[in-house]
Amino acid sequence: MAIPLSLLDLSPIVRGGTASHALRNTLDLARHAERWGYHRFWLAEHHNMAGIASAATAVVIAHVAAGTSTIRVGAGGIMLPNHSPLVIAEQFGTLEALHPGRIDLGLGRAPGTDQRTARALRRERMEDTFPQDVVELQAYFRPAVPGQAVRAVPGAGLDVPIWLLGSSLFSARLAAALGLPYAFAGHFAPDQMLAAFALYRREFRPSPARLTSYAMGAINVFAADTDEEAVRLSTSMQQQFVHLQRGTPGPLDPPVDSMDGRWTPAEQAGVEHFLRESVRGAPATVRRGLDDFVARTGVDEVMVTSHVYDHAARLRSFEIVADVWRGRA
Repeated sequence: MAIPLSLLDLSPIVRGGTASHALRNTLDLARHAERWGYHRFWLAEHHNMAGIASAATAVVIAHVAAGTSTIRVGAGGIMLPNHSPLVIAEQFGTLEALHPGRIDLGLGRAPGTDQRTARALRRERMEDTFPQDVVELQAYFRPAVPGQAVRAVPGAGLDVPIWLLGSSLFSARLAAALGLPYAFAGHFAPDQMLAAFALYRREFRPSPARLTSYAMGAINVFAADTDEEAVRLSTSMQQQFVHLQRGTPGPLDPPVDSMDGRWTPAEQAGVEHFLRESVRGAPATVRRGLDDFVARTGVDEVMVTSHVYDHAARLRSFEIVADVWRGRA
């Protein structure tokens, strides 16, 4: 039986482009993804990042949901420590009211940025209250009761699926305890992926949200008509991670024929470590890579992502992935 295939997009701002171009490309990609059969289209909250246009994540979700008709649209994720649970309940309650049955709310525990920007976002609220905030947020989506002093309008009584996202064991354990679906960020932090999935399944407790565990894994996929071209496309993301390691994030650079001279041996080792859950190649290579990922992880759903400089090449990459996925069924 085929498992769902979904897509994570960060609205990449390319070198020489603008946020406006990035957001238009995001909507275009979502419309194509809907036609190609992707199950979900998620966007992520990152701040103070010159190469990412999805900082106001709920606003971008509204943009994408309004421009599509059937694909689920959501956050992968909202960094809950940056916000009050009530505000997120109102935002996603509004999205669900506008687009019934199509909105997902994935929650992350990290700030989605550097510590200086985190302080600007949170002001003095720097303590870790993530578990309590998740429970409070869940309560705002329950039907309001007589005498309830604070309620989310819209939000109360609406079915907005909540996911917990993570790159370590913390959120896996919390998702299991709360009986929520869980997504792991294998595309940039793969070290504890298999251990997190095992812990989540082992400790899962049924809840009103889910009777059984449900795990999704994210992986980078760069697909092209040849292995060589796919490897070349992936150099844009490699350059981006080099810039992140150096503390100089910027727009997404064009691909290059070789990374020689563009990173030190230590930087190369770091980038290859962080991005090791990546598939790069022609359709046959992509098929083998995805089959291997599913076999190793046992996930219930796969989410693919990639930063490709040229929009047409990015569309072609995700189209190849969708074609390969249909061929697996």
